[in-house]
Formats: sequence, structure tokens, C-alpha cells
Amino acid sequence: AASYLLAMLQNIKLQIFTLLQFSLDISWQLMFGNGTNTLYQSGPQARFFPPSESVMLLPGAYKNKVAFITGGGTGLGKAMTTTLSSLGAECVIASRNLDVLKKTADEISQQTGNKVHAVQCNVRDPASVEAAVNQLVNDVGLPDVVINNAAGNFISPSEKLSPNAWRTITDIVLNGTAYVTLDIGKRLIKAEKGAAFLAITTIYAESGSGFVVPSAAAKAGVETLCTSLAAEWGRYGMRFNIIQPGPIKTKGAFSRLDPTGTVEKLMLETIAVGRLGTPAEIANLAAYLCSDYASWVSGTIIRMDGGEYVSLAGEFNGLKKVTQEQWAIMEAMIRNTKGS
Repeated sequence: AASYLLAMLQNIKLQIFTLLQFSLDISWQLMFGNGTNTLYQSGPQARFFPPSESVMLLPGAYKNKVAFITGGGTGLGKAMTTTLSSLGAECVIASRNLDVLKKTADEISQQTGNKVHAVQCNVRDPASVEAAVNQLVNDVGLPDVVINNAAGNFISPSEKLSPNAWRTITDIVLNGTAYVTLDIGKRLIKAEKGAAFLAITTIYAESGSGFVVPSAAAKAGVETLCTSLAAEWGRYGMRFNIIQPGPIKTKGAFSRLDPTGTVEKLMLETIAVGRLGTPAEIANLAAYLCSDYASWVSGTIIRMDGGEYVSLAGEFNGLKKVTQEQWAIMEAMIRNTKGS
């Protein structure tokens, strides 16, 4: 019995290690592909947690408001833009690929009946950011909502990272967020106008993660930037909040990172609610945090991951794989243990 128990516990330990390697070391932001049609399998407990993807807020909640979304052409950015536009916002989406932006803008405009503007912007370049914000202000005025969603990432052993690789990720994620936030923020202060800022980071921004070190460091910096400005710029009427999404699967995304489906299966085993998230769920939370309903929410970091982070964090959480028969063997052994 003792050898059986030891082998069982070693197997559980190996499974936990494998899950940790595959799960936290992948940047979920990289996985947000084109479109918002979610493709996901489910664990048995997922029946208790079905996604509700209809728009949460009341119609017209964003009437007469302007929203500026970086990385708005695809994935989460597209989903958040669609939700805000459906609630009445006049949205401006920005990224480097103007053709993709224009296609998305037209698609959302036809769906919601509200104008969506496309503005080309390379967030790594302060001059490009300034030009994009100038166009934003000229077209629709200063924004009421700013969502920093643009991101970049890749997985790599850290010993193989070049200075250019490090700079590429940190320029997009941390510097890009800072350039957009500071440029718009300074204009808002001068105009004595308030706004709600939102940043999209990741669950490993607070824990760190191997193999995505530039992203982890940059995302942690984004969170500190936002919480710092929440304290400093509240006096100017600005709020800053952060969403840490867990794994979200969209069409075409996992085909590049998980062609065999192995990683997806392992991820589902680490998510407490037994399913992946959907872009619409993130979009609803974003819409709330940037709305007037959340006017008393600032400096807040919300983890939205189906319980994945806490599942990975607990040293003994892997024991959920133990069967009732195996528990009976262990309990008998524990009861027979003498002394401390």
C-alpha cells in the first residue's frame, strides 16, 4: 500500500508540474486571435458556469461618450469595441494595421448602427501616438474612455533573449501604454475633463512567469503605472483600473500555439470552473469598469480567469485527482501514523 501511495503521489506531482509549465508560461493575450467566435471544450463542472454573453449594461449607457481602444481591430479589442459601440459609444480603434482596423470598424458600425473610426497608430513610437491622438481629438474630441489593449508576446527561454527581443515587447506593452496614457492624460488635465482608463494585462503580471519574462515584467509595470496614476490623477477626474484575463480561445488562435490540442486539455484541468473564457465576458467587465456605474472603482486589479490562478497556486490542489478509493487508503495510513 505504501509503495502504491508513493507512486500515486509522484504521478500527481508530475501532473501538477506539467500543468504549471504549460499553463502560466503562455501569454493569453497572444492567444486572442481574429474574430470573437469562441471555440472551447468543457470539463464536467462547466455545466454550472455557462457563459452569459449578452450585453450586461442598459442600452444607451455610453450615449454621447467617446472611447479610444488600442489593439481594437481583433480579439479582445474588437469584442470590447463591439460592446461599447452597442451601448452607444462613438469608438475609435487604433493599431498598426489600418486595413484590418477599417474592416473591423465597418463591421461593428453595421452591427451596432454607431460610427466606429479607424486610426493607424504604432504605440511603440511616441510621434505615432501623438499623431493618432491628434486625429482622435480632431475627429471626435477628447475621449471619455481609454482602453490600453495593444500587446505583443512570444515564448522563449530567457537565456535566448536578445536586447532587441526584450525591447520589442517592453516597447509595445509598457512604453506603449505609457505613451498613450500620458499623451491623452495631459490633454485631459489641460481641458479639465475626466476619463476612465482601463489596461488589459494577464494573470502572471503579479506572479511572474518563466519563458515570457519580457511580457511578465512589462505587464507588471503597466499595473504599477495604472495604480500609481489612480492615486495621483484622481484629483483631475481620472480613474484607472486593470483586468487580468485568463485563457480565452478564439478562432484561429490556438492553431499557432497548440496544434495538437494538448495544451488546451491541460489548461482546462487547471481552471476551477472547467471552461475557457469568452471575449464577451471580458468585454462586459470592461464596459462596467469604464462606465458611470463604476465611478467609485479606481486603482483596482480584477483577475478574471475562471479560478485558474488559485488552482495553480495551492500546493495540494492537485489532490483533486485522487479517487475515493485512493483517499480511503491514505486515510487508513494517516490514522495508523504514530507520533508527530
